[in-house]
Amino acid sequence: MENSNTNESAFNPKDFAIVKARTFDELVIGEVFRAPSRTLTDAHASAFQTVSCDNHPIHYDAEYAKRYGHEAPVVHGLQVLAFTAPGATLLPHYFGNIFISFLELSCSFLKEVHSGDTLYSSLTITDLTPQGDKGVVTTKVTIYNQKSELVLEGEHKYLLKR
Repeated sequence: MENSNTNESAFNPKDFAIVKARTFDELVIGEVFRAPSRTLTDAHASAFQTVSCDNHPIHYDAEYAKRYGHEAPVVHGLQVLAFTAPGATLLPHYFGNIFISFLELSCSFLKEVHSGDTLYSSLTITDLTPQGDKGVVTTKVTIYNQKSELVLEGEHKYLLKR
């Protein structure tokens, strides 16, 4: 069998990137980074309950949830927030080796999320603040459901090298 790569010794795993990394100054306000959509299942809720140790019946008892005015058990808010993880998008790949730290996050929970809902999350660069040899990137984070309802919005901040 013929080898199509005639110069195998030139391959360097360190150069194998999903996207070309950028510098802080190459990032652009208004850029949007989307995560693949995902439909939540009861298995996701059970796994999160196990990890978080949150055993409140509002999250797993349908009758309890109905008794308190909910149509179904409510997905944990922190589980919904996890859908804003930058690593679910290509954003950290664009940061490459200039990433220093995830500084802060905030969010508002706007609508209930239930098993069976499909979530669509994105991060949009809203501010780039140079600070000497470093810079802070601010992103607006949003999550919509399959009904086009905004269920979560918030903000992330990251510290990068310049």
